[in-house]
Amino acid sequence: MMSEFVLPRFIFCLIQYLREGYNEPAADGPSEKDLNKVLQLLEPQISFLEDLTKMGGAMRSVLTQVLTNQQNYKDLTSGLGENACAKKSHEKYLIALKSSGLTYPEDKLVYGVQEPSAGTSSLAVQGFVGATGTLGQVDSSDEDDQDGSQGLGKRKRVKLSSGTKDQSIMDVLKHKSFLEELLFWTIKYEFPQKMVTFLLNMLPDQEYKVAFTKTFVQHYAFIMKTLKKSHESDTMSNRIVHISVQLFSNEELARQVTEECQLLDIMVTVLLYMMESCLIKSELQDEENSLHVVVNCGEALLKNNTYWPLVSDFINILSHQSVAKRFLEDHGLLVTWMNFVSFFQGMNLNKRELNEHVEFESQTYYAAFAAELEACAQPMWGLLSHCKVRETQEYTRNVVRYCLEALQDWFDAINFVDEPAPNQVTFHLPLHRYYAMFLSKAVKCQELDLDSVLPDQEMLMKLMIHPLQIQASLAEIHSNMWVRNGLQIKGQAMTYVQSHFCNSMIDPDIYLLQVCASRLDPDYFISSVFERFKVVDLLTMASQHQNTVLDAEHERSMLEGALTFLVILLSLRLHLGMSDDEILRAEMVAQLCMNDRTHSSLLDLIPENPNPKSGIIPGSYSFESVLSAVADFKAPVFEPGGSMQQGMYTPKAEVWDQEFDPVMVILRTVYRRDVQSAMDRYTAFLKQSGKFPGNPWPPYKKRTSLHPSYKGLMRLLHCKTLHIVLFTLLYKILMDHQNLSEHVLCMVLYLIELGLENYADEESDEEASVGGPERCHDSWFPGSNLVSNMRHFINYVRVRVPETAPEVKRDSPASTSSDNLGSLHNSRRPKVLQRENSGTAQVFSLVAERRKKFQEIINRSSSEANQVVRPKTSNKWSAPGSAPQLTTAILEIKESILSLLIKLHHKLSGKQNSYYPPWLDDIEILIQPEIPKYSHGDGITAVERILLKAASQSRMNKRIIEEICRKVTPPVPPKKVTTAEKKTLDKEERRQKARERQQKLLAEFASRQKSFMETAMDVDSPENDIPMDITTAEPQVSEAVYDCVICGQSGPSSEDRPTGLVVLLQASSVLGQCRDNVEPKKLPITEEEQIYPWDTCAAVHDVRLSLLQRYFKDSSCLLAVSIGWEGGVYVQTCGHTLHIDCHKSYMESLRNDQVLQGFSVDKGEFTCPLCRQFANSVLPCYPGSNVENNLWQRPSNKSIQDLIKEVEELQGRPGAFPVSISSETNLSKEMESVMKDIKNTTQKKYRDYSKTPGSPDNDFLFMYSVARTNLELELIHRGGNLCSGGASTAGKRSCLNQLFHVLALHMRLYSIDSEYNPWRKLTQLEEMNPQLGNEEQQPEVPILYHDVTSLLLIQILMMPQPLRKDHFTCIVKVLFTLLYTQALVALSVKCSEEDRSAWKHEGALKKNTCDAEKSYEVLLSFVISELSKGKLYHEEGTQECAMVNPTAWSPEFMEKYLQDFCLPFLRITSLLQHHLFGEDLPSCQEEEEFSVLASCLGLLPTFYQTEHPFISASCLDWPVPAFDIITQWCFEIKSFTERHAEQGKALLIQESKWKLPHLLQLPENYNTIFQYYHRKTCSVCTKVPKDPAVCLVCGTFVCLKGSCCKQQSYCECVLHSQNCGAGTGIFLLINASVIIIIRGHRFCLWGSVYLDAHGEEDRDLRRGKPLYICKERYKVLEQQWISHTFDHINKRWGPHYNAL
Repeated sequence: MMSEFVLPRFIFCLIQYLREGYNEPAADGPSEKDLNKVLQLLEPQISFLEDLTKMGGAMRSVLTQVLTNQQNYKDLTSGLGENACAKKSHEKYLIALKSSGLTYPEDKLVYGVQEPSAGTSSLAVQGFVGATGTLGQVDSSDEDDQDGSQGLGKRKRVKLSSGTKDQSIMDVLKHKSFLEELLFWTIKYEFPQKMVTFLLNMLPDQEYKVAFTKTFVQHYAFIMKTLKKSHESDTMSNRIVHISVQLFSNEELARQVTEECQLLDIMVTVLLYMMESCLIKSELQDEENSLHVVVNCGEALLKNNTYWPLVSDFINILSHQSVAKRFLEDHGLLVTWMNFVSFFQGMNLNKRELNEHVEFESQTYYAAFAAELEACAQPMWGLLSHCKVRETQEYTRNVVRYCLEALQDWFDAINFVDEPAPNQVTFHLPLHRYYAMFLSKAVKCQELDLDSVLPDQEMLMKLMIHPLQIQASLAEIHSNMWVRNGLQIKGQAMTYVQSHFCNSMIDPDIYLLQVCASRLDPDYFISSVFERFKVVDLLTMASQHQNTVLDAEHERSMLEGALTFLVILLSLRLHLGMSDDEILRAEMVAQLCMNDRTHSSLLDLIPENPNPKSGIIPGSYSFESVLSAVADFKAPVFEPGGSMQQGMYTPKAEVWDQEFDPVMVILRTVYRRDVQSAMDRYTAFLKQSGKFPGNPWPPYKKRTSLHPSYKGLMRLLHCKTLHIVLFTLLYKILMDHQNLSEHVLCMVLYLIELGLENYADEESDEEASVGGPERCHDSWFPGSNLVSNMRHFINYVRVRVPETAPEVKRDSPASTSSDNLGSLHNSRRPKVLQRENSGTAQVFSLVAERRKKFQEIINRSSSEANQVVRPKTSNKWSAPGSAPQLTTAILEIKESILSLLIKLHHKLSGKQNSYYPPWLDDIEILIQPEIPKYSHGDGITAVERILLKAASQSRMNKRIIEEICRKVTPPVPPKKVTTAEKKTLDKEERRQKARERQQKLLAEFASRQKSFMETAMDVDSPENDIPMDITTAEPQVSEAVYDCVICGQSGPSSEDRPTGLVVLLQASSVLGQCRDNVEPKKLPITEEEQIYPWDTCAAVHDVRLSLLQRYFKDSSCLLAVSIGWEGGVYVQTCGHTLHIDCHKSYMESLRNDQVLQGFSVDKGEFTCPLCRQFANSVLPCYPGSNVENNLWQRPSNKSIQDLIKEVEELQGRPGAFPVSISSETNLSKEMESVMKDIKNTTQKKYRDYSKTPGSPDNDFLFMYSVARTNLELELIHRGGNLCSGGASTAGKRSCLNQLFHVLALHMRLYSIDSEYNPWRKLTQLEEMNPQLGNEEQQPEVPILYHDVTSLLLIQILMMPQPLRKDHFTCIVKVLFTLLYTQALVALSVKCSEEDRSAWKHEGALKKNTCDAEKSYEVLLSFVISELSKGKLYHEEGTQECAMVNPTAWSPEFMEKYLQDFCLPFLRITSLLQHHLFGEDLPSCQEEEEFSVLASCLGLLPTFYQTEHPFISASCLDWPVPAFDIITQWCFEIKSFTERHAEQGKALLIQESKWKLPHLLQLPENYNTIFQYYHRKTCSVCTKVPKDPAVCLVCGTFVCLKGSCCKQQSYCECVLHSQNCGAGTGIFLLINASVIIIIRGHRFCLWGSVYLDAHGEEDRDLRRGKPLYICKERYKVLEQQWISHTFDHINKRWGPHYNAL
């Protein structure tokens, strides 16, 4: 029931809504808004249909019935019934059809009348050759408005193969079922996502699939029209492809539709129509009369790649063999397709700007290259993949035939005769490339005879012109001749050879040129090459010449370009016989030689077949096996600078040795610098392996053998024209003419060697050939074989030179005139004649004519030698009057190629007679000329190798070489040194001198650096040993000297001109991240795992301070602890010093410098002027002398009691300081400003802990905590203990010394009231009065609750600086007694009641022994008995079990506990002593660290013997009787625990054993992180963030850049970095796998710690490879975090503007 009644009506209802909602406005299609409104209304209906499709197969087949039933459709929608509504809707539907330029078949009449009026009739009807039907009309409403505005309408030339058929393809749509109309509206509404999903969900139903595919094909033209008009073509394209890829990937279905619905015809026609909307007249060659039209690359259609869905469908169906077969067999289709391709032939024409720089650089070339690759090359590769076997020869013949026809049409259309128009180039010749690739395939795979598919000579000559023009233009572009066209022309040259394009562009071009060269007359070809490269005039024997087409500065690089092109042409074998694996290997070697590559970049750089279905898939088996054969893997490492390397592949040694192929490298380099890079790497390899020490030349590599079809290519090497060029160039190089480089010589020798390797037939030594007896003198060379021509002596040459040339002055003997004609190609004319004389048939006219013309341009023949002015032919290049006066001169040469080579050897080696034929010593050498000795080397080696090959190939050559060597050769250049020679000599001398100067400068610089480093060391060697009383100082007081890195002066730091250290101040929370357990925290990757921060060092210290503040007086609390575990200020320096006034002017200059820096000068940031390390403040150096340390370190004989008194007096003397603060000096001002900087470094919440804001106690606490933070951090950098000893890890780069001066200066501004001074409590007994009376006032913090290290810093910083060593030791001794007591108290609290009573009893027995005060048992027993008086031990309850197991309390264990408790204090104190007094730290084993540090600090009496086990108590030195002072200390605690026993106990147990800080431990596989976090909701905004990130310090999950979690314009990551790391944040970006670092107001991308199997990062997870943790990298990250070196190591910082 439902299927028959409800569903049809439901769908009809939907369609009516769609009809109603669609309003066709006048011009620009309905607005987006209207369409979206309608769609929103219909959302529920479409969703309902979608749900039906999910109900399973049965429901789907019911739906199929309804959708495809034609009767239902007819009944409901015809609009013939009574229903007015239905009528109206039907009318709307007809209107929609018409407005789309479609017709409803019943309206034939209307259609006929309507169409012409729409404006298309103005198109002239053009029939054209090769196509059958008439003109198909372009549908008007679409294009009119656009074309009219661009004035292109008139230019159109529309070609279609058959008018009638196409008309129906393009314009007629008849809907017979709901499915068809639904699709119509889907297209009309630009593929709404819901509809697309519904239509695709139905596909499992086979019947539906076929029906839908046919419907889709039927609407194909309409889709194209809608797509073209669409504003959202990108989204629409994607949706179209979503559908079509499902339909056309199925070969069976594609074949069926091709047969039944003419799919191929439709596709090709639609593509053709699409492109026809943007054609313009081609300006190539003959602008006025050209009939060729090309696509306009500036149009949106090409710029936005709008055509890609259609092209990709086409490529998709061509991948099916059966469909491709039909295409290749259908001649009509091939014609149409070639027609389509010809629209791209010659597009995006570049014209060389000769006068001023082009105003607007067009970027259309992107569109052009993309279009050729996607619309022409990819379908071509698709077709080629079906032409692999012999049976498919016919297809190739078809394609080649129509391709040639299209080419012929093209040449006709652009009026091409034989000369390309100058100064224009197009990189787009798809027809040429189709032709070339099918030829290559025919020979390689189908065993076709090449000649059977080649055209006649004339066509070949035309074919070679444009590809050759591109090669010449490439050389011109690289010679900067196109520089006025802007950068885009370089972009084109690069894209043309770039890896994704090269095998569809440059490779076919070069192959086509190789084919032409192998079939054309070699002399013609070679002369064309030099003419195209515009260097013909350069090839003259004369030392001066006139080049009418090229500026002098471009000559050299163009000559190099021409020779390099010839070398590539003759040695490249990509299409001439190499197998696929050999090609892959050659490509890979070339890429690896340029640079080490990562796996992914190699995959990207190896040109693959652009058609994905073509078979060669990178990453396939062969890729990996070739890679492992040619390269070694270098695991990812870190360079010393901290920059991270990825896993790289580097060529194996034997690859450098045997396979390095410079020709391939030159062909494949996008940037010229890569060629140099390959050569440098090759040089380095040869040096390293000891094969060749000097600067090598590119090695000569043997080639794979040529396929027999291309043997003719080698004739180029054996033609006189080339030999004349080689001879001339060798001669010019020898004579040092200008504009010749080593590169030219290298290429000349390469060509000679190629010729020797590939000589045609075994020539007989008795050379009796060529044109009758003794004709040799008449021409340059007797024959065309290089082997014999090498030994031919040339005596005189007539040259045309400008009258100013030196050659003119010579009187030439009259007899010579009949010898050789002018320079280079004068052999041409005689040669043609000679051929005619000797009865050879005349070469067909074009060549002869071309030759004649060519030769006239270059030189006179002897008959015209008396004329001076150039003939008319040359005025193409220069205005007729401008040719300079030329005159004829005759040069005496008397050389052969062999003799030139030998002289060249002498010249290169710089020695006379340097060449000695090697075979005279060892005749064997001739038989096996492949000798490793010659395979690598420079020019000399190359010459030797060539001579050896020449000798081994012919006995005559061997004999002649020996003869030449016998004659003692005169010096090569003429006796008088020519100016050029002189220049080079001067150059050499100048170079030598410059080198010496450089060496000298470097040496000077090095010595300055050394002395600087030494002074920098002085800076840190303490100058705090300055005596208090200058009078007592001995005469050898030397002031510390500093070097200012800005002005370069050295001198002491003084009151009025202080020197400062360059420092970086940064807030740090690294200390706060220490935990007390060894097990590192893991990053949570499930909901169960959470990280709670209560066990971190920062949290514990926070709790302790707030507990103290609850019960005790605030000011006293702030002296009992240190802060700075979170947000402490860390000070580090690069060790360089500068005058503070110099620094100010330096900052000014930075402020005025407009260059964008990575730092903010307004915040005081700068980089050290010498080492460029990041810094933000200057720490003034205290003026003082470097007094020998012994003065203040001699042990004084004063008793400890005297010292204690002195310390107290000194502390009570406020401002007793060499600098009085009242008199403002520059130094004191700077000290104040740096103190301000230190305060501003951290946030207020990390400075203010007092209950009364702004109290001085706060500042006091902050200042000594800064010292504490820096000492603690240094301890962490040393690994948490001082076992390694030695100097500070930062080496000489510590600034603690200067920092102490600054802090001490400020601390002494706050004097502590003497009755509060803890020193009194430590060293004097007071009468104990119970403080019960004054309830309202909070008590002081009991001394046993004080943090001893804080007390130490307070005592030291309150002393006048510099401190005396014996005072320091005295303070340490006193504090150690307190620390030891604290340890005993903590121990007593930790153990059980029974243990306590046992110890109390045991210790009491020994109390009266002589050293009772130095025995821990006695002291422990006394502490227990004292504390038992209060309530401290009473509150035990059930906590016994939590304490340590009683059996463990052995004496050894207790001794270890006490030592561990005291160690942190000893470590910090030793570090402090090391910095203040410059003593080295002793190194030791871990177990003896305590005793070593104790004796180093002077706690252990020197006579102490270490035979029996060490007892920590022996270090005690009580200032007052131990038992009395302990009683006093315990009394304070007793009175507190009376009321608060719990808290009293908690405060006594201090955790002292903090482990080193670590980042969170990450899982092995990145996927586990990704899966958990990328869908995780943010706890703040409860949404899933777009860019999720996680903090690697504490594991917090944050939204990167999310405005959802913003607070006062700070995004969440920045906020978190301030809260968690005091401004430093380390975040892992979940969706990108990279880590970003936030440091203050800057951020940088650090890189990734997850790498794939090839050691590469996968940023943004683009490649989707499995990623694994790289532990080394993570360690480096952690190291940089702990050592605060992010700013120094990472270079690319930028501001984040709080938006991360």
